[in-house]
Amino acid sequence: MAADYPKHEHDVLVIGAGGAGLRAAIEASGEGASVGLVCKSMLGKAHTVMAEGGIAAALGNVDDRDNWKVHFSDTMRGGQYINNWRMAELHAKEAPERVRELESWGALFDRTKGGRILQRNFGGHRYPRLAHVGDRTGLEMIRTLQDHGIHQGIDVHMEFTVVCLLKDGDRVSGALAYDRERGRFRVFHANAVVLATGGIGRAYRITSNSWEYTGDGHALAYRAGAELIDMEFIQFHPTGMVWPPSVRGILVTEGVRGEGGVLLNKEGKRFMFDDIPDNYKSQTADSPEEGWRYTQGDRNARRPPELLTRDHVARCILREVREGRGSPHGGVFLDIAWISEKLANGAEHIQKKLPSMYHQFMQLAKIDITKEPMEVGPTTHYVMGGIRVNADSQMSNVPGLFACGECAAGINGANRLGGNSLSDLLVLGKRAGEYAAKFAKEHGGTSIDMSQVEEAEQAALKPFSETPIEGEESNNPYDIQFALQETMQSLVGIVRQGAEMEQALEKIAQLKKRAQRVAVTGHREFNPGWHTALDLANLFTVAEAVTRSALLREESRGAQFRKDFTSKDPEWGKANIATSQGPDGQMKVERIPIPEMPAELNAIIEEMG
Repeated sequence: MAADYPKHEHDVLVIGAGGAGLRAAIEASGEGASVGLVCKSMLGKAHTVMAEGGIAAALGNVDDRDNWKVHFSDTMRGGQYINNWRMAELHAKEAPERVRELESWGALFDRTKGGRILQRNFGGHRYPRLAHVGDRTGLEMIRTLQDHGIHQGIDVHMEFTVVCLLKDGDRVSGALAYDRERGRFRVFHANAVVLATGGIGRAYRITSNSWEYTGDGHALAYRAGAELIDMEFIQFHPTGMVWPPSVRGILVTEGVRGEGGVLLNKEGKRFMFDDIPDNYKSQTADSPEEGWRYTQGDRNARRPPELLTRDHVARCILREVREGRGSPHGGVFLDIAWISEKLANGAEHIQKKLPSMYHQFMQLAKIDITKEPMEVGPTTHYVMGGIRVNADSQMSNVPGLFACGECAAGINGANRLGGNSLSDLLVLGKRAGEYAAKFAKEHGGTSIDMSQVEEAEQAALKPFSETPIEGEESNNPYDIQFALQETMQSLVGIVRQGAEMEQALEKIAQLKKRAQRVAVTGHREFNPGWHTALDLANLFTVAEAVTRSALLREESRGAQFRKDFTSKDPEWGKANIATSQGPDGQMKVERIPIPEMPAELNAIIEEMG
């Protein structure tokens, strides 16, 4: 039977080719390892390109008061102090070096008048910190990493979906995948595996994530015995497009607000002034003019309220919509056109700073953002939760299994600051690749258990032997996926409560039963229905993990807001929630204590206020 499966041999297998996967592959190859890179879509089509605003790194090019200690403090405050403090420390310290390294590999950044990398303001960051290329920073990062990576001898396998991780005893030994074009299976044998598969946005109906983001890495690791943490924390980006319906959820970068965009309700009121947290009041601008000066780098000005943390802004927008003060299509207005009136060359300034947003709205919504406001609303954007990994090495509790980027967890705690995702994938992606290569070298070879391969293939092909069912109990994969997305959107969304989440768990269980009989027609080649059917298991895993974790955390903190527990509980500030698969195959969630922060890091947080 083994002869039926084409086999690829590598020291390190990287699954996912966004910024984190590419950076890990480059580093592993640089360590002398043979590297295979598998991606679900085409190389270059990764969610990293949607991170448009910039890379957070304390370079101090615009404001010399910035340094790694301030960045560390901002990250911990944004994460409500349940972050992995060691990851946040490494990230803040190493981000500037990773940005300069990216520049040395050919990345082109916007420049200050003195020729240094320009940095812009972003929500939750005390000083202008985001190195950027207009509003196309993620795209420039992917271009640079790909151009650099092709010279490293990395073996790239495009349009492959991994269906399971393979194990040799307790240790990971590779993966089984199928090519999406022909539907044929291949075995990838490796001594270490790095997961860099991105997020879980497709578990929700309204999302900025594209079709690939079905929680694959989270679920693959979970089924292989790895722990997940912080799965209750889903970041709903405050600004996604809401009109026309065909583009609902597509991201509108925070860079629009970072360049002076203001949020207005249908009455023309800047509603963000109505709800400023006490700990931010002293830092918040009193007037639009002062906010404008802040966004342009005036170190003496205070920040506009639109640049509060994403969870807070998203809830304020939801409040306006629910109380009848929203825009015609169920959002609010984001206005940067006012700059056209303030500056003689305002329209040119907007197009220069936000070229992607200008073209996005012009082409998709027939709106000229230099002349009229955009309609925006919250969209499922990012999951703070993911695979629990060691801060220094990025290895999970499964030997040889590493993770980085959005599918790994710890650095962000209860809420991620904008821009930290791109520096996170550079810093921790580099570390994941480095330590995976060392592990593969130091721990010798693994073997492939072909019985695992055959069992996984049979399970993957099962939908072809099922009979389609019509009606309410349809076993069509698209119907089941849509029902799950509706459940998560309505019952485990921005504002949550216990009774609704209990209802969500019941619905998820019912949908899982339906999915056991999921049926597809046709054959394995070019069959998107089959691909959707195989995504369902991963979506159910992450949806259940999010819901169970959110139900257990009986408080509101960061991106988790519970209507039935509206306050923070100091005791919950000392714990993360871990999710794992029990011996009976059932999901279990439990509190795990957060290790005490060293005195020197505590002192930094106190010093920064």
